[in-house]
Amino acid sequence: MRVEIINTGSELLLGSTLNTHGAWLGQQLMPLGLRVQRLVTVPDGDPIRAAIKESVEGCDALIVTGGLGPTSDDVTREATAEALGVDLIEDEHAVRCIEQFFEKLGRPMTPSNLKQAQHPVGADVLPNPHGTAPGVYVPPRMGSASPCAIFLLPGPPHEMHAMFESEVYPRLKALVEIPEDHGITEVKFSGVGESSFQDALDEKLNAIDGGAMEVGYCARPGEMDLRLIGTSAQRLEGKQLAISTYPDFYVNEDGASLEATLVRELAASGKKLALAESCTGGRISSRITDVSGASAVFTHGYVTYANEAKVAMLDVNSELIESHGAVSEEVAKAMAEGALLKSGADISISVTGIAGPTGGTDDKPVGTVWIGIAEKSASGIEVSAEPKLYPQGREVFKQQVSQATLMKILRVIR
Repeated sequence: MRVEIINTGSELLLGSTLNTHGAWLGQQLMPLGLRVQRLVTVPDGDPIRAAIKESVEGCDALIVTGGLGPTSDDVTREATAEALGVDLIEDEHAVRCIEQFFEKLGRPMTPSNLKQAQHPVGADVLPNPHGTAPGVYVPPRMGSASPCAIFLLPGPPHEMHAMFESEVYPRLKALVEIPEDHGITEVKFSGVGESSFQDALDEKLNAIDGGAMEVGYCARPGEMDLRLIGTSAQRLEGKQLAISTYPDFYVNEDGASLEATLVRELAASGKKLALAESCTGGRISSRITDVSGASAVFTHGYVTYANEAKVAMLDVNSELIESHGAVSEEVAKAMAEGALLKSGADISISVTGIAGPTGGTDDKPVGTVWIGIAEKSASGIEVSAEPKLYPQGREVFKQQVSQATLMKILRVIR
C-alpha cells in the first residue's frame, strides 16, 4: 500500500513548532508493514488544496494532519471535498459533540466552530473527545480513477495520537489485510559499524525463506538497529543469526535505550555501579540517571576533570599522572580502582581522554580515550583498561565515549 502524509501548518515551516507528526506516524505504520512513500509539509491555506489533489491521485492511503480548525485558513475539509468532486455537509452528531465540549469548558461556542462539524458527502466523522475538531475518514470507494483512503486528523499531537490509535489504525489494518503472523522485530546493537554489519549479514538475512522477509538498517552514532519484517519464524531466524554473529555488540530487541537496558540488567544482577569521568564531564552519569530506577544500582558519579580532582577524590597518585599523563592506561586504571574503593560499588568505570580540538600530540591525538574498569572478584579487585579513538569532534567524542562505556559495562554484567 502506497502511503503518503501531509502535515499542514505554517508554524511547522516557520520553525516555531517542531514537526514531530511524520516521525510518530511512521513508527505507528511500521507494525502494519506500511512505509511512508512521501511526507509533505505545507503552510495553511491554498497550498493544502494543491497537496491533497496531487496525493489522492498517487497513493492508496493519505493521512493529513491539521487544517481542521474554525479559522479561514483551515481548509483541509474543503480541499478534500474538491479533490473528490463532492459537497460538504454538516453532521448533526458532530455539532452536538462540539457544543458539549464547550459546555464542559464553560465557554460559549462561536458560530465559526460549526465549520468543524462539516465533512465530505459519504465520509465518516471520527470522534475527538480531546478537542473540538472531529476527524474525517474517506473510504477508498469514493475515489474515481485512483481510489484512495483519506484520513483527516487534528493537528495538536495529543488529539492526533488518540484519534490515530482508536480510529485510523483499525481501519488501515482492515484495508491492508496483513496476516496475523506478520510483524516487525527491531534488534539494537552498539559499537559495530554500519558497513561491517551489513557486509556480514545482508546476504544471509535476505536468503531466509527465499527472501520473503524485509530487512532494513538504521545507523546512529554508536548504534545500529536491524529491522526485520515478516512472519514470526522468519524474524526469529534473522534475529538469532544477527546476535550470534555479533554477540558482544547486542543490546536488546525491545526498543529500550542502552542506558535503560544497562540499569535493568544491573538490577537483575544485584550489582552496584560507580563512575569516574574526566573527558565526558558527567555525560555518562547523566545518561544513567535519566533512567527511572537508576538509584537502585548507581551509587557514585565522580567528575574529576582536573588532575587535582583525580588525586583528591580518587586517590590517584600524582606521580603517576606526571610520569604517564592524565590520558593513559595507568591513570585510567587508577581512577577506576579509586572509584571502586571509595564508593563500595561492585563495578566501576573510568574515562580519561582528549576531546579536542586542542591538546593532542603525535602519541595521543585528539579523540584518544582510555576506558578503565575495576571489578570485585573472589580473588580481590580486577583492573584493566583499553584505548579508543573518536576523532570526529568534541560533541561526537563525548557521545561516542559515553556509548562505548555503557556498552562495556553491559558486557561485564552479562
